[in-house]
Amino acid sequence: MDRQNSDDIMRFLDGMASSDDVLFGFLDEGNQSPEDFPDSGNLNGGEDTDDVDENSNCNSEENKAFWQEQEQLLQGTLYRTSSIETKIRQATKEALREVKSKGLHCVCRRPVAGGCRSCLRGEISRHLRDVACYDCVISKSKWRSSQDIPAGEHEYIEIVDRSDPKKGEMRVVIELSFRAEFEIAKGGEEYKRLISRLPEVYVGKTERLRSLIKILCIAGKKCLRDKKMHMGPWRKHKYMQAKWLRTCDRSSSLEAAMVSETTEPENWVPLVKPRVSMLNYDGSFSNGMGRSAAVTVV
Repeated sequence: MDRQNSDDIMRFLDGMASSDDVLFGFLDEGNQSPEDFPDSGNLNGGEDTDDVDENSNCNSEENKAFWQEQEQLLQGTLYRTSSIETKIRQATKEALREVKSKGLHCVCRRPVAGGCRSCLRGEISRHLRDVACYDCVISKSKWRSSQDIPAGEHEYIEIVDRSDPKKGEMRVVIELSFRAEFEIAKGGEEYKRLISRLPEVYVGKTERLRSLIKILCIAGKKCLRDKKMHMGPWRKHKYMQAKWLRTCDRSSSLEAAMVSETTEPENWVPLVKPRVSMLNYDGSFSNGMGRSAAVTVV
């Protein structure tokens, strides 16, 4: 189970209260002109993106131009947010405020003082479903090992919006620790600056997420190559896509909470009705009157 120290949870909630713009990082419609950013629509397509030129000349001018381009693409992608995404983002802010005001109580089998990340997801999902009336669930992606990437699994919040019949269903992903998913401990200054532009909490449709993943994986590969560091398979484009963009199991946060609340203590031993077999039979059975009658085995 995905767990996080309670101190980190409190810092997360305190950061939400102090600066929504920093935490969510998105530019709502109308705040800036689209001409301020280059078109990032060409990033919506494409599959694997381990396509940074291995033989590119890493002189200072080219290096500077590369990082400027990635930052502009990132900003442009974050700008293009729809009205539906803006509404869900606002509802998520309200849900986080409610959790902070009431406090987070862990209902896991092994409770964590101050709450854990899994329970925080459950509370946010429950608020978005029961209060904001969205079709909101906790989704769990799970993928098998392949030649390129190892097996893994990931949980996040997902809303399916059907308010616009012309556009059909829209999947909106809510990732509470989005920036942390792309952080590199020994990353260069340019990469760290790019990552700092990311929202801590991602709330957006899957098409936008697909574009962000591509931008960040290209930047991550260049960062590691320039520092002559090995790129782990868990940082590859296919692996990051698998976390949010593959078919997932969707479950109600309420159901998940009920399972957690009714989970027995760790030292609980279930009462199992013993089976009768010729290997453990003691030569007697109950006759329904509370007495045992002898049985002759022949």
